Amino acid sequence: MGKRKRESAAVIKKANENLAFAKLNNCPSSPRKMRLVADQLRGEDVNKALAILKFSPKEASRKLEKLLLSAISNWQAKNEESDVEKAALFIKEIKVDGGKMLKRLRPAPQGRAHRIRKRSNHVTLVLGANNIEN
Repeated sequence: MGKRKRESAAVIKKANENLAFAKLNNCPSSPRKMRLVADQLRGEDVNKALAILKFSPKEASRKLEKLLLSAISNWQAKNEESDVEKAALFIKEIKVDGGKMLKRLRPAPQGRAHRIRKRSNHVTLVLGANNIEN
């Protein structure tokens, strides 16, 4: 590996030191339903986001709560010497993309068939830390 490549890799690693992410792939609910809950969380503090998810009646909130807890534990594994409360973690980015679509046929009147699309989604959650106290 060349010197320039090694230096740029070190710069990228230093920039991503305060970030942690978690992904949820092929979640069997439509992206639109997931985005309704995800839009409430964007830019929020981690503790406030967990409270929002805990008291939300939507099914998508249960899956996002597990994803957020996973991202927090990923951040803890990456920054073992830092404290979560002092780091002021917040949701830097949350992205919901469409996943695989199962296509089914439902009988319709007069010998026709209507297509049923069972949608799924992929969620990417990125946590950022405002300040890290060692």
